Amino acid sequence: MARILLSLTETLIAFIRKQHMFFTATAASTGRVNVSPKGMDTFRVLGPQQVGYLDLTGSGNETAAHLLDNGRITFLFCAFTGSPLILRLYGSGRVVRPGDPDWASLRPSFGPRLPGERQLIVAQLDYVQTSCGFGIPLYTYEADRTQLLDWAVKKSEDGLKSYRSEKNARSIDGLPTGQD
Repeated sequence: MARILLSLTETLIAFIRKQHMFFTATAASTGRVNVSPKGMDTFRVLGPQQVGYLDLTGSGNETAAHLLDNGRITFLFCAFTGSPLILRLYGSGRVVRPGDPDWASLRPSFGPRLPGERQLIVAQLDYVQTSCGFGIPLYTYEADRTQLLDWAVKKSEDGLKSYRSEKNARSIDGLPTGQD
Protein backbone atom coordinates (compact mmCIF):
# COMPACT_ATOMS: atom_id res chain seq x y z
CA MET A 1 0.00 0.00 0.00
CA ALA A 2 1.34 3.43 -0.91
CA ARG A 3 2.05 5.96 1.80
CA ILE A 4 2.29 9.69 1.04
CA LEU A 5 4.26 12.21 3.10
CA LEU A 6 5.31 15.82 2.67
CA SER A 7 8.86 15.30 3.94
CA LEU A 8 11.38 12.60 4.80
CA THR A 9 11.21 10.81 8.14
CA GLU A 10 14.23 9.60 10.10
CA THR A 11 13.38 6.03 9.07
CA LEU A 12 13.37 6.97 5.37
CA ILE A 13 16.60 8.95 5.74
CA ALA A 14 18.23 5.87 7.30
CA PHE A 15 16.92 3.77 4.39
CA ILE A 16 18.40 6.21 1.83
CA ARG A 17 21.81 6.12 3.54
CA LYS A 18 21.94 2.33 3.15
CA GLN A 19 21.30 2.37 -0.60
CA HIS A 20 24.14 1.90 -3.09
CA MET A 21 22.10 2.99 -6.09
CA PHE A 22 19.30 5.42 -6.92
CA PHE A 23 17.58 6.62 -10.06
CA THR A 24 16.70 10.10 -11.29
CA ALA A 25 13.86 10.90 -13.66
CA THR A 26 13.33 14.20 -15.44
CA ALA A 27 11.52 15.46 -18.50
CA ALA A 28 11.37 18.75 -20.34
CA SER A 29 8.10 20.20 -21.59
CA THR A 30 8.69 18.34 -24.85
CA GLY A 31 10.98 15.53 -25.90
CA ARG A 32 12.21 12.46 -24.15
CA VAL A 33 11.88 11.41 -20.52
CA ASN A 34 15.27 10.69 -18.96
CA VAL A 35 15.86 8.04 -16.28
CA SER A 36 19.42 7.62 -15.01
CA PRO A 37 20.93 5.19 -12.50
CA LYS A 38 23.37 6.77 -10.04
CA GLY A 39 25.71 5.46 -7.39
CA MET A 40 29.14 5.96 -5.77
CA ASP A 41 27.78 7.37 -2.50
CA THR A 42 26.92 10.70 -4.14
CA PHE A 43 23.38 11.22 -2.74
CA ARG A 44 22.79 13.33 0.37
CA VAL A 45 19.81 14.29 2.47
CA LEU A 46 20.26 18.00 3.20
CA GLY A 47 17.07 18.30 5.27
CA PRO A 48 13.61 16.71 5.60
CA GLN A 49 12.55 18.43 2.36
CA GLN A 50 15.88 18.94 0.59
CA VAL A 51 18.13 16.39 -1.10
CA GLY A 52 20.84 16.38 -3.71
CA TYR A 53 23.63 14.48 -5.37
CA LEU A 54 27.08 15.13 -6.71
CA ASP A 55 26.84 14.69 -10.48
CA LEU A 56 29.90 13.43 -12.31
CA THR A 57 30.80 14.07 -15.94
CA GLY A 58 29.11 11.57 -18.21
CA SER A 59 28.07 11.01 -21.78
CA GLY A 60 25.09 13.37 -21.51
CA ASN A 61 23.61 16.04 -19.28
CA GLU A 62 19.88 15.49 -19.67
CA THR A 63 19.07 16.23 -16.04
CA ALA A 64 20.54 19.74 -16.25
CA ALA A 65 18.65 20.52 -19.47
CA HIS A 66 15.35 19.32 -18.05
CA LEU A 67 15.82 21.19 -14.78
CA LEU A 68 16.53 24.39 -16.70
CA ASP A 69 13.35 23.83 -18.68
CA ASN A 70 10.92 23.18 -15.82
CA GLY A 71 12.70 22.01 -12.64
CA ARG A 72 10.76 18.74 -12.20
CA ILE A 73 12.71 15.79 -10.80
CA THR A 74 11.91 12.45 -9.20
CA PHE A 75 14.33 10.22 -7.30
CA LEU A 76 13.68 6.50 -6.91
CA PHE A 77 15.21 4.16 -4.34
CA CYS A 78 14.53 0.41 -4.20
CA ALA A 79 15.41 -2.00 -1.42
CA PHE A 80 17.45 -4.72 -3.13
CA THR A 81 18.30 -6.28 0.27
CA GLY A 82 16.37 -6.56 3.50
CA SER A 83 12.73 -5.58 3.85
CA PRO A 84 11.03 -4.61 0.57
CA LEU A 85 10.47 -0.90 -0.05
CA ILE A 86 10.22 1.55 -2.93
CA LEU A 87 10.77 5.23 -2.14
CA ARG A 88 10.01 8.05 -4.57
CA LEU A 89 10.97 11.66 -3.89
CA TYR A 90 9.21 14.27 -6.03
CA GLY A 91 10.41 17.84 -6.19
CA SER A 92 11.82 20.85 -7.95
CA GLY A 93 15.51 20.72 -8.73
CA ARG A 94 18.27 23.02 -9.74
CA VAL A 95 21.84 22.73 -10.91
CA VAL A 96 24.67 24.18 -8.82
CA ARG A 97 28.04 24.31 -10.56
CA PRO A 98 31.51 25.22 -9.32
CA GLY A 99 31.64 29.00 -9.27
CA ASP A 100 27.91 29.38 -8.50
CA PRO A 101 27.20 31.28 -5.27
CA ASP A 102 25.85 28.17 -3.46
CA TRP A 103 28.69 25.82 -4.47
CA ALA A 104 31.02 26.70 -1.57
CA SER A 105 28.33 26.18 1.07
CA LEU A 106 26.75 23.04 -0.46
CA ARG A 107 29.73 21.09 -1.83
CA PRO A 108 31.22 20.04 1.56
CA SER A 109 28.03 18.05 2.31
CA PHE A 110 28.80 15.65 -0.54
CA GLY A 111 31.94 14.01 0.79
CA PRO A 112 35.46 13.93 -0.61
CA ARG A 113 36.25 15.39 -4.01
CA LEU A 114 35.78 12.93 -6.88
CA PRO A 115 37.42 12.99 -10.31
CA GLY A 116 35.06 14.39 -12.93
CA GLU A 117 32.82 16.44 -10.64
CA ARG A 118 30.51 18.40 -12.90
CA GLN A 119 27.73 19.85 -10.77
CA LEU A 120 25.39 19.33 -7.85
CA ILE A 121 21.74 18.55 -8.42
CA VAL A 122 19.75 19.92 -5.48
CA ALA A 123 16.01 19.44 -5.05
CA GLN A 124 13.33 20.83 -2.80
CA LEU A 125 10.86 18.02 -2.09
CA ASP A 126 7.11 18.51 -2.22
CA TYR A 127 5.97 14.89 -2.10
CA VAL A 128 7.42 11.67 -0.67
CA GLN A 129 5.86 8.33 -1.52
CA THR A 130 6.60 4.81 -0.29
CA SER A 131 5.20 1.59 -1.68
CA CYS A 132 5.66 -2.08 -0.89
CA GLY A 133 8.42 -3.19 -3.26
CA PHE A 134 7.23 -6.80 -3.06
CA GLY A 135 8.07 -7.31 -6.75
CA ILE A 136 11.67 -5.99 -6.51
CA PRO A 137 14.25 -8.81 -6.69
CA LEU A 138 16.96 -9.34 -4.09
CA TYR A 139 20.50 -8.46 -5.19
CA THR A 140 23.84 -8.56 -3.43
CA TYR A 141 26.05 -5.46 -3.61
CA GLU A 142 29.66 -6.21 -4.57
CA ALA A 143 31.38 -2.85 -5.09
CA ASP A 144 31.22 0.43 -6.95
CA ARG A 145 32.67 0.39 -10.44
CA THR A 146 35.78 2.55 -10.88
CA GLN A 147 35.73 3.06 -14.66
CA LEU A 148 34.06 6.50 -14.60
CA LEU A 149 36.51 7.85 -12.03
CA ASP A 150 39.49 6.28 -13.85
CA TRP A 151 38.30 7.81 -17.14
CA ALA A 152 37.99 11.28 -15.53
CA VAL A 153 41.52 11.06 -14.08
CA LYS A 154 42.93 10.15 -17.52
CA LYS A 155 40.99 13.00 -19.18
CA SER A 156 42.46 15.65 -16.82
CA GLU A 157 40.65 18.86 -15.88
CA ASP A 158 41.35 20.52 -19.25
CA GLY A 159 40.22 17.41 -21.10
CA LEU A 160 37.03 17.26 -19.03
CA LYS A 161 36.23 20.91 -19.77
CA SER A 162 36.65 20.26 -23.47
CA TYR A 163 34.55 17.09 -23.27
CA ARG A 164 31.76 18.90 -21.41
CA SER A 165 31.72 21.70 -23.99
CA GLU A 166 31.46 19.18 -26.80
CA LYS A 167 29.23 16.47 -25.30
CA ASN A 168 27.33 18.06 -22.39
CA ALA A 169 26.22 21.47 -23.73
CA ARG A 170 22.92 20.23 -25.20
CA SER A 171 20.47 17.46 -24.36
CA ILE A 172 19.67 14.72 -26.85
CA ASP A 173 16.61 16.81 -27.78
CA GLY A 174 18.80 19.89 -28.37
CA LEU A 175 17.93 21.75 -25.17
CA PRO A 176 20.69 23.82 -23.53
CA THR A 177 22.14 22.39 -20.33
CA GLY A 178 23.82 25.57 -19.09
CA GLN A 179 27.17 23.76 -19.36
CA ASP A 180 29.86 26.09 -20.67
